[in-house]
Amino acid sequence: MDIGSCRAIVTGAASGLGRACCLGLAEAGAEVVAVDTDRKGLDALAGDRIFPREADVTRERDVAGAVEAAFARFGRVDVLVNFAGIYRDGLLVKDIGDGDFVSMPLAQWRAVLDTDLTGTFLPVRETAVRMVRAGVRPGVLITVSSVSRAGNAGQGNYAAAKAGVVAFTRSVALELAPHGIRAAAIAPGFIDTPILSAMDPARLAARVDEIPVRRLGTPAEIFAGVRFAIECEYFTGRCLDIDGGLAL
Repeated sequence: MDIGSCRAIVTGAASGLGRACCLGLAEAGAEVVAVDTDRKGLDALAGDRIFPREADVTRERDVAGAVEAAFARFGRVDVLVNFAGIYRDGLLVKDIGDGDFVSMPLAQWRAVLDTDLTGTFLPVRETAVRMVRAGVRPGVLITVSSVSRAGNAGQGNYAAAKAGVVAFTRSVALELAPHGIRAAAIAPGFIDTPILSAMDPARLAARVDEIPVRRLGTPAEIFAGVRFAIECEYFTGRCLDIDGGLAL
């Protein structure tokens, strides 16, 4: 697929990796509907090729409206990239001393599954049904997983969601191949984005030491993976780890 002529939807677009993806696509010549709940961030991103749309990926009506608006604006959508996601880390069971224990609240579990997994399912479903109906060929649906999908202490909710994203993507790839639509997942490792600013510097430095290439990744390197998934029409149903070798 020619990235320069594609029409795309990007969720989680107002900041971090989603923002970098929108800018990368626009610089390559694509046009993008940028979806997020952060109105201020969307307004700062808007440009000649980037069109903001405020929507919550956990709300069915919001997602349907955003996807319908993108098809109405462009006449077609060739690419969907799902960057919307959150994390709410916590141990399943934590010893707080004196024989007392606390466990992960159901609301904390649901918040991550709702955004990271259901918030992937809804944009993929709404985009796919319109692609098939409109006869869009080729098309590609890109989801964002994580190296944490293999399991990580304190991230049971996040790991479950991100593992689910990969399994879902494989299923979508099999189902939509007859329609000329591919599905691919990308799994970032530790990437230099504002979200890491909340992490304890000593803990972050220790994690960087575990990365074989001994540095954080950059948003541009994640976009390179997105670009590969768009342009390589023989790539489908797989998860591309972009993690500096961390998963090794």
